[in-house]
Amino acid sequence: MKVGIIGCGYVGLTTGVCLAEIGHYVICVDNDVEKIKKLLAGKTPIFEPGIEKLLKKNKRKLKFSTNIKEAVIGNDIVFIAVGTPSNPDGSPDLSYVESVSREIAKYLDDYKVIVEKSTVPVETAQWIKITIEKYKKNNNVKFDVVSNPEFLREGSAVKDFLYPDRIVIGVESERAKRIMLKLYSKIKAPKIVVDTKSAELIKHASNSFLAMKISFINAVANICELSGADVEKVALGMGLDRRIGKDFLRAGIGYGGSCFPKDVDAFIWIAEKIGYDFSLLKEVKKINQRQRELFVKKIEDSLWIVKDKTVGILGLSFKPNTDDIREAPSIYVIRSLRQKGAKIKVYDPKAMDKMKQLFQEIEYCNSPYEVAKNADCLVILTEWDEFRGLDLAKVKKLMLQPVIVDGRNIFDPETMQKFGFIYKCIGRS
Repeated sequence: MKVGIIGCGYVGLTTGVCLAEIGHYVICVDNDVEKIKKLLAGKTPIFEPGIEKLLKKNKRKLKFSTNIKEAVIGNDIVFIAVGTPSNPDGSPDLSYVESVSREIAKYLDDYKVIVEKSTVPVETAQWIKITIEKYKKNNNVKFDVVSNPEFLREGSAVKDFLYPDRIVIGVESERAKRIMLKLYSKIKAPKIVVDTKSAELIKHASNSFLAMKISFINAVANICELSGADVEKVALGMGLDRRIGKDFLRAGIGYGGSCFPKDVDAFIWIAEKIGYDFSLLKEVKKINQRQRELFVKKIEDSLWIVKDKTVGILGLSFKPNTDDIREAPSIYVIRSLRQKGAKIKVYDPKAMDKMKQLFQEIEYCNSPYEVAKNADCLVILTEWDEFRGLDLAKVKKLMLQPVIVDGRNIFDPETMQKFGFIYKCIGRS
């Protein structure tokens, strides 16, 4: 099939290269000229394992352009995969979705399926349809709008696309249903075909539930610390119950990234808009923020005086295997410690270039050991495998004080004590 994708971010680019991988012809469009130049050169503008390999492998099936017209004319399906950032009130900014819908309307030359891939609130598919109907030049051209939410995790997005738990397709016509099932026919996974409103809600409900699970285990971790229990053992005992499951029961500094914070805010806003007070999700958000505050207090309690102390930070991205720092806990921690007068040294395998756009005054290092050198405290904020394999004896020799505050629980407390560290983690004594 011939597919146009508008938006070459994490979602749009992953969707494009993976659809090419399963045999379709894809053109990806973005208004960022530099991004398109990189893609035309076979380079990915984002760090995501597997994407560059698929770019090279499927270069005959992939095209890139800055012209939306090329994503529409001659294609069977057009994906909208543009950003939907949060407004100050938590509502999603849908101006990019509306703008793209108006552009699509200009170039409709034949029947097409228009797919909303961006995470959007319920009823957005209806508004896309209204917008295209209003601005299309040829009144005889028919189209359908489909909701096809993504469930991609940064760091494993390619695998998640090609081997998903399920594919959700929200349609309002049999014709659109047939086309979407044909598009995904080579992917072996349950296809859930529903109405567009249900599909839109599935996305927000899924992400909000996972965020709730993270906040729940973090609240339990705080109770474990106060009572002397071990959250790792509590989570194990919970997770082996098949009704609960072990995933997303890792206590830590809280969730971040481009999805969970934004989607929780949006779902709270959606509920309020239609007359429901989603107080449960408000508490999920509050617990997540409180977790960051408690973590900074751990650092303060470990050092007594933070001012003029050197704090080394390992990990800047919101999770491993990505360079994404959007809503990353590291931003809050760095900002808080700098306000208290600390000197900051940082290292991350992939995310330092992006962090430099936010903080120019901190010291960027070439290795974890360079961060540890002359540090009064070492702080772990991302669970990269590289950090799990550190030479702890070497780290201790390099530091001014052997203090490690671990926001991801990557080390065993007993082992750290044997090495002579003052080791503070989450929910364990």
